This record gives sequence, structure tokens and C-alpha cells, in this order.
Amino acid sequence: MHISVGIIIKDDSGKILMIDRKVYPYGWGCPAGHADKEETPEMAIKREAKEEVGLKIKDVKLLYEEYIPWNECVKGERGHYWYVYTALDWKGKEIRNKREVKDLQWIPLHQIKNLNLEPIWKYWLEKFL
Repeated sequence: MHISVGIIIKDDSGKILMIDRKVYPYGWGCPAGHADKEETPEMAIKREAKEEVGLKIKDVKLLYEEYIPWNECVKGERGHYWYVYTALDWKGKEIRNKREVKDLQWIPLHQIKNLNLEPIWKYWLEKFL
């Protein structure tokens, strides 16, 4: 079973950093990815945030932890155990990973529901919003 991690990063005005994925599963979502075998979920999300959007995550809080049987990834694996965090402290300037990310924007909460969301982030953000 794959372990997946995701993180909700807010700026000082409450906007959420969203990315439009260039690789499957397509759509807008928050930084996310798989945990490597030697990583804890917290280590994995800090690595993924740095890789995808260039931010150094200093501190996180776990929001959700759940097995999602319908969630499919680029590797064709169906069913992932998810850990979703919020960033409590982060630094840096966002930089788009050109291989994985088509676009990156700080989106106000009220506009997120208008995006073509990646299915798993539609699920997570409905819990959050």
C-alpha cells in the first residue's frame, strides 16, 4: 500500500498555495506525493513541498489521516493511506517544479471550489472548507 502525504500552506492573508499538476492525477491541488520507504510522513511532506514548490516547511500539524481506497496514482496503484498536514511555519519564495507543475498560485478560499480540482484534493478540501 502506498503512503501519500499532502500539505495545505496558507499565506498571511489566508490564501492557499495551489498547484496545477502536469502529471497524473491532473487538476489543481496542494503539494503532495508518496512517502519513500525510509521516510516518516512528516519527513515526506517536507521533502515534497521543497521539491514541488520550493518552500522549506519548518513545522506542521496533522489534519487528517485516512485510507482512501479509490485514490489512484501515476504508478497505477489504487488505494492510498493519506496524511494531510497544514504548515504552521514555513519560509522561502515559491518556485514551480517545471517537471511536475503547470502553474502555481495563491488562491483565496472562496475561489477554490471554482477550480478543476484533482479528485483527492476535492475530497480533502471539502472537509477543510
